[in-house]
Parts: sequence; structure tokens; C-alpha cells
Amino acid sequence: MIVKTKEDAECFTPSEPQKQKQSMKYWEAQTILTLGRGLFLLIAFNYFTGFLPKVLGTSGTFWQTQWENLHHTLGGNEWLIFTLGTVMVPGIVFWSISAVFLVADITGKPTFITQYRIQLGKNDPVDRTKLCKSISLVLFNQIFISVPMLMLTLPILKWRGDPLSLSLPTLPWFLFEMAVCTVVSEVLFYYIHRLFHHPFLYKHTHKKHHEWTAPVSLVTMYMHPLDNLFSNMFPVMLGPILVGSHVVTLIIWISVSLLVGLLIHCGYNLPLLPSPEYHDYHHLKFSECYGVLSFMDYLHRTDTTFRQLKAQGNISESIPELPKKSE
Repeated sequence: MIVKTKEDAECFTPSEPQKQKQSMKYWEAQTILTLGRGLFLLIAFNYFTGFLPKVLGTSGTFWQTQWENLHHTLGGNEWLIFTLGTVMVPGIVFWSISAVFLVADITGKPTFITQYRIQLGKNDPVDRTKLCKSISLVLFNQIFISVPMLMLTLPILKWRGDPLSLSLPTLPWFLFEMAVCTVVSEVLFYYIHRLFHHPFLYKHTHKKHHEWTAPVSLVTMYMHPLDNLFSNMFPVMLGPILVGSHVVTLIIWISVSLLVGLLIHCGYNLPLLPSPEYHDYHHLKFSECYGVLSFMDYLHRTDTTFRQLKAQGNISESIPELPKKSE
């Protein structure tokens, strides 16, 4: 049975400046999160496709031309283009962002990051043995679970349409795809995540992910392979399959999903970025805050205690745990 220590109680106790910061209503913070994600998506899409300049009447054909050149340079090899795009680009995003937080976790520097640690005294510095073990499992999940599932996705997308078309998607269609993918991913993740908190599944699979009660960025993919397949990959990939996404859209969607996962697990409540306190609280307490964007938790009343404590400026109180989860 998990024992609540004084440290556990203090790790979420805010200072006076933090209490003032937390006076913002929780749903306002979630609105900022959603708008921030949308802004990032729009900027990322413009960077990869150059469609926005085209809409605005400027030289938006540049990125369309680059896409066509890349397509021709790789000889139109669909498997090569799809693999390089969906594996390498999100991989670079994952490991580059993870590296920044790992430096902070290991060295305690730079202070402009570490001063915003959520659970004070935890991972300061991080347990290197535990971290190396986590990296090994993350690599296993990426190589033997995520990559094969991505490869299986291409034939399905080809059945749905032409995912490697020389014509890039229009802005309205891209935004529609992102909206569908976001809703599908959140709904599926919530229900699958709650399912994996069933005592039997938790004991045999999801408990691995919750070894980190104070998560670090890499914990995004530190989980049992079955957990990674159903909780991580399936919710993210179903949306693009349903709408028949272009490979460029898929690359951006996977990269954004990984980025969000890294941020909600990073353990730092950094300014100008969505607060990871919501999911951090889930790792500490286990039995609330199952979603990412929180609207599913609000619908099912599975974040009631968190919101009450947040409104009080004190999220240090404990909530009941399911006994079998701590066995």
C-alpha cells in the first residue's frame, strides 16, 4: 500500500507567487492550451507546406515545389518517403526535446528551467540508473512497436486515398483533419487509459508507466509494449486513417502529439507553455485526470478533486487510491 509522506504532501504546495499564478481559472488555462496547440499546428503547417502564403496571395508555391522536388529526388518511392517522414521527423522532435529536459534533469541546469519544477525534491537530480532503464524501454517501444505500426498504416492510407499525392492538402482540409484527429485521439486515449487502470491490466501493464510518480519527458513512451500499442499509438493513428490524411499532415500530427506528450510529462511548469500539472497530478495520485485536454475528465467528473484543489491554490491533498494498484 502506498504511504503518503510529508514530502508527498509538500511537493505540490505552492509558494505565494505560485498561488497568485494559480488564481486563473482552470478552464481558462485549458483554453490557452487548446489555442496554443492550434497556433503551433498552423505555424508548423505553414512551414512544411507553404499553403498559408498561397492563401494570402504571396509566393506560396515554394514549399509545394520543395515537396515535389523531394518526391522526385527519392524516385517517388512511397515506402522510402513515408518512412523518412513519419519515423525520422517525429523521432528528431522526440529526442531533441527530450535531450533539453534530460540535461535539466541530470545536471539541475539551466536554472531557468529547473526553477519551475512541479514536484520539489523529486528527480533533483534524476536517478541515472532508472533513467537508463527507461531509455532502453523507450527505444524498444519505438523500434518494435511504433515503427511497425506506422508501416502498417501506409497500406491502409493508400486504400483510403493517395497519402503521397504531389498535391499538398488545402488549409481548410488540414485544419479539419487536425480537429478530427485531436477529438478522436482525446476520446480514445481517455477510455483506453481508464481501461488500463483496471486492477488486472494495471498490475500487468500500466503499472510500468506509473513507476515514475514524478515523471520526466521520456516517460511519454516508458510503458509496457501493449500499453504503448493501445494507449499511445492507436489513438494517435486512428484519426489520420479515418480522414485519409496526406503524409505531410500525418508527419505534423505525430510530431505535435509527441511534443504534447513530452510537455505533459516533463515535470516543469514553464511560462508560456501549457501547464503539465494536470497529468503530473495523475502520476502522483493515479485515480484522477486520465485525459490530456481535460474535457473528457470534466464530462465524467474524473478531475473533480484536482479542480477543487487547483481553485484553492493547493493541490497537495491526497485522494483515495485503488488498493490493488499499489500492490
